[in-house]
Amino acid sequence: MATKMTEAEVASAGLAGWSVADGKLHRELKFADFAEAWGFMSRVALVAEQMNHHPEWFNVWSTVRIDLSTHDVGGLSDLDVAMARRINGILGE
Repeated sequence: MATKMTEAEVASAGLAGWSVADGKLHRELKFADFAEAWGFMSRVALVAEQMNHHPEWFNVWSTVRIDLSTHDVGGLSDLDVAMARRINGILGE
């Protein structure tokens, strides 16, 4: 079960590259081209399935925008922080 977090708690989690926007964890990434962006999304999709926690995202050519929130708690949760950390790991951060 996910544990709801405040925006301040999420902000203090030390998630490089992430911000809180409209009540969601948000990150925008630029890649060299569409294939690189799609490859990244494929890797994240495998993690999302393992965690049973799926991002809201948008892709146009080399740009991927990601928003994380937990519908079950009505906001941000420890699952969002864990997913952001996994995504940062995929990026080598």
